[in-house]
Amino acid sequence: MRKIILLLSIFANLLFLNSFAQESDSTKSKVYIFDVNEEIAPPVVRRMGKAFAQAKEEEVDLIMLHMNTYGGELSAADTMRTRILQSKIPVVVFIDNNAASAGALISIACDSIYMREGASIGAATVVNQNAQALPDKYQSYMRAMMRSTAEVNGRSPEIAEAMVDQDLYVENVSDSGKVLTFTTSEAIANGFCEAQVETIDEAIKQYGFVDYDKYELKLSAADTIIDFLISPYIHGILIMIIVGGIYFELQSPGMGFPSIASLTAAMLYFAPLYVEGLAENWEILIFIAGIILIALEIFVIPGFGVAGVGGIVLLITGLVLSLLANVQFDFSFIRMNTILEALFIVLLAVFGAILLSFQTAKQLFTNPRFGFALSATQQHDEGFIAPDSSLSTVIGKQGIAFSMLRPAGKVMIDNDVYDAVCRESFIEKGANIKVVDFNNAQLVVVEGS
Repeated sequence: MRKIILLLSIFANLLFLNSFAQESDSTKSKVYIFDVNEEIAPPVVRRMGKAFAQAKEEEVDLIMLHMNTYGGELSAADTMRTRILQSKIPVVVFIDNNAASAGALISIACDSIYMREGASIGAATVVNQNAQALPDKYQSYMRAMMRSTAEVNGRSPEIAEAMVDQDLYVENVSDSGKVLTFTTSEAIANGFCEAQVETIDEAIKQYGFVDYDKYELKLSAADTIIDFLISPYIHGILIMIIVGGIYFELQSPGMGFPSIASLTAAMLYFAPLYVEGLAENWEILIFIAGIILIALEIFVIPGFGVAGVGGIVLLITGLVLSLLANVQFDFSFIRMNTILEALFIVLLAVFGAILLSFQTAKQLFTNPRFGFALSATQQHDEGFIAPDSSLSTVIGKQGIAFSMLRPAGKVMIDNDVYDAVCRESFIEKGANIKVVDFNNAQLVVVEGS
């Protein structure tokens, strides 16, 4: 009997210990770690959105940003800042090395800041691609964001503003004429860092979590591809291919490799933006309408006029609008800086494509190495003869365009058909023409009698 009672007692103790262990595991804290170790741009914004959504699903207790960046796009940083400020889960940041410019704005939005020895935060002046400060209207906007963000978390708005404005003087902190950047010890002394730590785990424990599980963002292959395609640099390259393909089609009408390359680039450009909800249906339709007008100009309407210009305008408009996070026709939440950035990316890529296409075409058709230009000399003793000089006898004569000349085609003079090229962009079939010269076995004609 005693043995039975002893066994029951042991069994009861085991059940109690197992229940206690399960209860202990259930009270274990959850910490979600998200890396910000690259340029602040749409790809990292997209990943942050997925990370915060996963953190909410897992019901984590803390989101830890692992920060090391020299900055990036202002619009992307503003989106990340807003997401942090609106998060119901506490967000803290561990600055591993740098939190410059856009990185400083994102860090100041966090509930707590921890920095490694030798790290820095600040230097938030808005600059262009050449690291030159932009006009004051951009700086004013950044100053306002830094002030308001610092105020939310009880940090000095004046110090935050001094990280943007080199002319702002803050007593015992910032000398006029220098943009403010804090070292770790300076940030601690001025309330922009809670403590110096050397690892993420130290930062988490410093915040108050001792026993915790860590979660991290896991990206699928599709996520990696989308992140790659929505990079501003890839956007620029895709736009250059789109415009370059159209340029080559204008030079030699007909469905060929340039058309296929242009259409493929357009699909790669719009598909990830559509999946991410940036490109609306009507924005893609604007782009398609532009392509259709340009196609009509190439294949149907002679010359280059209203349809061609309208097509280019619609094409550029569609490309720009697809980069903006508007809701249908509502642009009230889109800042002018974001619109200008999108327009700058598109126009720079368009002009770059035109210049590159022009130079490429010139090399292809004038350099023998590429196989499109003749490199051999046609010798008379090998059977080659000069063009028929009798073509000079028809100079000054009149006739009709036997086919459309765009600019090359055929003309009929005295019931004889000749190869010809017109000096204008095109001449309609059946129009009256006049021979003004000949070149390379072709007559040179102009419209009229």
